[in-house]
Amino acid sequence: MAISQAISSTSSSFFRKNDLGLSALSSSSSNCSQFSASKYRKMKSKKIVSVMAPQQTQRKPSTTGSVKNAMTMTEKILARASEKPQLVPGDNVWVNVDVLMTHDVCGPGSIGIFKKEFGNNAKVWDREKVVIIPDHYIFTKDERANRNVDILRDFVKEQNIKYFYDITDRSDFKVNPDYKGVCHVALAQEGHCRPGEVLLGTDSHTCNAGAFGQFASGIGNTDAGFVLGTGKILLKVPPTLRFVMDGEMPDYLLAKDLILQIIGEISVAGATYKSMEFVGSTVESLTMEDRMTLCNMVVEAGGKNGVVPVDSTTHKYLEDKTSIPYEPVYSDDQARFMSEYRFDVSKLEPLVAKPHSPDNRALARECKDVKIDRVYIGSCTGGKTEDFLAAAKIFMASGKKVKVPTFLVPATQKVWVDVYTLPVPGSGGKTCAQIFEEAGCDTPGSPGCGACLGGPRDTYARMNEAQVCVSTTNRNFPGRMGNKEGQIYLASPYTAAASALTGFVTDPREFL
Repeated sequence: MAISQAISSTSSSFFRKNDLGLSALSSSSSNCSQFSASKYRKMKSKKIVSVMAPQQTQRKPSTTGSVKNAMTMTEKILARASEKPQLVPGDNVWVNVDVLMTHDVCGPGSIGIFKKEFGNNAKVWDREKVVIIPDHYIFTKDERANRNVDILRDFVKEQNIKYFYDITDRSDFKVNPDYKGVCHVALAQEGHCRPGEVLLGTDSHTCNAGAFGQFASGIGNTDAGFVLGTGKILLKVPPTLRFVMDGEMPDYLLAKDLILQIIGEISVAGATYKSMEFVGSTVESLTMEDRMTLCNMVVEAGGKNGVVPVDSTTHKYLEDKTSIPYEPVYSDDQARFMSEYRFDVSKLEPLVAKPHSPDNRALARECKDVKIDRVYIGSCTGGKTEDFLAAAKIFMASGKKVKVPTFLVPATQKVWVDVYTLPVPGSGGKTCAQIFEEAGCDTPGSPGCGACLGGPRDTYARMNEAQVCVSTTNRNFPGRMGNKEGQIYLASPYTAAASALTGFVTDPREFL
């Protein structure tokens, strides 16, 4: 039964004056577009609690007849999640959420909205689909930051949430077996990212998980509170921009250079509420961590989500991560893309994004006269195992010591272990940690978000003064890493390490 029909036969079971003004839609209801504005105005004096249709036999999208139009990956994922046979950009659909992630910054707000709207005794829709990861303001004496983690802990206990990566001893993260670190990298490492699924998080860089061929996007606290109670969210289907990257990747480039090239090409508003799909021989050659770097920063171009097609690299990464079955989807040959951009990667050079915007692109060699005060290697974008191996490669090749303070913050506890145990190729068995120490870098910090987004004043490596920093993070807005007068140059781990060795923004080809 269409919603408009259900409304025309309204009974007291549908609308109650004194109930909450949150509307919940059953999965068997038809498209929201049939709910006309004129009908709404007639009944606006009453608050909608729910609009329900009689129980029907569930009809899977695969049994509803032939598909009339080809679809992109993102359209297919959302069609499956909304139980629709066909979607086109602009459709508004109720989507079933597979995973909801929240952390210590936005978790308390989302929990507060959930309790306000659904009641103090309400239970989350599925305790095994909620993942809670404290990671942002952890290693600090700030009482309000620490209180946020306490709120998460109480909620997890009350709701019996299965996946909570807690930290109890902040003075020594190594004695916390449950603590992971940065949520986006932890989601991948702990097996919460699966092809074909819908993953939402209260963090803009949740799009990181699109590397796994899933729809992954950041949402606000209000939406998260609603998802906690219902497992659903109303989404508008985004159009897709396709980025075709071909050519052999030069040995002086990293995935960070590729995404800085793209953002510089289309601007920070170029993909606003659009899906960004990455394909081509270059993308197929990338590791999963490279692909995460690509998808991580689509939000810096305004993207709703980023996505990479699933292949053998994806399957291999997931082999020991998840036992839950998954089903990848792929864009149809005749799928309609809003725009297509093509790049010959073999012709690209190392890049930076100058202050104060991720699209303020420049060649690293063009900035060789920019004197810097510090280097920061870390974050969900640039603090993964392969990022530290890349930095170590530069330090090892130079045989020199850094000329500015160089801070290293592994994204997760697993990455921290890798830094201290994995031998760097060609080093004769030395680990990243040994090479960093020989180069005069600061001792790697506790895993987490660190100074990427500033945080309390006692956050490790925070920019408390107006300094110039080359950073592997994702944003360089004024005040992003602390001081409002600070200047941040976004760069790959290669470029960051090379710059640390000279004290100026430096093209890594000088050492490779």
